[in-house]
Amino acid sequence: MYIDYYRLREKPFNVTSDPGFLYLSKRHKEAFTHLIYGIKERKGFLEITGEVGTGKTTLCRALLNQLDPETKAAFIFNSDLSELQILQAIVDDLNIKVERHTKMELFTRLNLFLIQQLRLGNNVVLILDEAQNLKPRTLEQLRMLSNLETDKEKLFQIILVGQPELREKLDSPHLRQLRQRISVRYHILPLEKSEVDEYIEHRLHVAGSDGTLKFTEDAMEKIYEYSGGIPRLINVVCDKALLLGFVLETYEINGRIAEKSIEEIEGKVAV
Repeated sequence: MYIDYYRLREKPFNVTSDPGFLYLSKRHKEAFTHLIYGIKERKGFLEITGEVGTGKTTLCRALLNQLDPETKAAFIFNSDLSELQILQAIVDDLNIKVERHTKMELFTRLNLFLIQQLRLGNNVVLILDEAQNLKPRTLEQLRMLSNLETDKEKLFQIILVGQPELREKLDSPHLRQLRQRISVRYHILPLEKSEVDEYIEHRLHVAGSDGTLKFTEDAMEKIYEYSGGIPRLINVVCDKALLLGFVLETYEINGRIAEKSIEEIEGKVAV
């Protein structure tokens, strides 16, 4: 609705996980480095956590775009699956052909695939999003998958991505064997105050802004106070603010516009 008015190519503050808009904050750069290291060094289990809306899924999508052709990847979004369904989803995403969809058949075919990829000099990565929802038995099955290895290296790199509850779940005594296998861990924190300004400018630039559209310093301040530096909340406020700015026919998003946008998001009647 406001794209033409602001002369943008696309909406800059969608809440979808678009890697093209990824802003690499200090924390996101560190998380990305940890992931690349864990994959290349074949560390087996990796864990990335963060609060809701901190950009974990976007980071994983960007990671997939950065992997070289020698790295085969499966990305599982739905973590509310049974042990058999998880195996099936992994096999499907890796394009492994199976004749019978039994647990034994799926496991055997996956193992043969991993051995074949190793002989070809390839690596295989599994990313499990929203991993805090995985059932304990499914997590235990993933531990068994991590047993697929040679004398020198892991055949399968498994990245568990989830909210802080994932860490709490993995701290339970009956999952201690799995916890001990996680060699790379990183927790993504929200953006720092100085990074919020850069984040907003970055997304405007990617969306095609020519610099005419501006968020004032007091607007940035209110957005940070409301969002706490969580990217998803920043997007929600900024999108609402651009709509309100369009209605008011202004290219300057000031503190009052930001404040009204926040009030509307919170369900308050704007005055």
